[in-house]
Amino acid sequence: MVAKENLEKKTAKDIRNQIRLGKIRQPTSGMAKGAVQTNLVILPKEQAFDFLLFCQRNPKPCPLLEVTDVGNWEPKRIAPGADIRTDVPKYRIYKDGILEQEVDNLVSIWRDDFVVFLLGCSFTFENALLNAGIPVRHIEQGCNVPMYVTNIQCEPAGIFQGPMVVSMRPIKREKLVKAIQVTSRFPAVHGGPIHIGWPELIGIEDIGKPSFGDPVQIREGEIPVFWACGVTPQAVAMKAKPPLMITHAPGHMFITDLVDEDIASI
Repeated sequence: MVAKENLEKKTAKDIRNQIRLGKIRQPTSGMAKGAVQTNLVILPKEQAFDFLLFCQRNPKPCPLLEVTDVGNWEPKRIAPGADIRTDVPKYRIYKDGILEQEVDNLVSIWRDDFVVFLLGCSFTFENALLNAGIPVRHIEQGCNVPMYVTNIQCEPAGIFQGPMVVSMRPIKREKLVKAIQVTSRFPAVHGGPIHIGWPELIGIEDIGKPSFGDPVQIREGEIPVFWACGVTPQAVAMKAKPPLMITHAPGHMFITDLVDEDIASI
């Protein structure tokens, strides 16, 4: 595992090259500081329209940044020259809603009918939180962000339906309003939080046992704050059971050439 402090100042292209060479296989939070990170969904063309409609109906958990042409693995708008088959640290392959395997690249299984969806990721606004003096606990602890399947149902589209997934960051009470203001500037990467405090109200029975990622400390005077999460398609895949869906492994994102201010609202 490469030390995060050695990766903060690397460019997005440098990080992608190291991932392509197999030198990085860890969660990407904090890497290429200021670069926009994305979630990944790859589907056969047959299911792509339904998923596009699902994203349009559920922009909070699934904010689209790019959709490639059929069979094209290069995200030309947000990372020219990148190869989506190799430039994500770890991929998940779901078949009929069941997680079949995790792989380091997709070269041997790529198909000419694949369509790539890149969805905004909340790792992007973490740089803005840090710049505003708001600590990000999973970065402090050197682990993956905790993510939870909730009882909030997404609006269905075609075969796709299921619960929303959220990510959680503990925030001090006195910094709560600032955290809302900061993250609300980034609607393309989930924007402001969807829930604050009382995790049981959104179906989270044990905040110490996330559905994905790692548990983090919640200290005295802190409140758990929840943002919509781009791992939602993985929960949807388990419910909708498409014949094939490929995603990133939770926390292992695709890093684009965009910077956070490129997508911030004024």
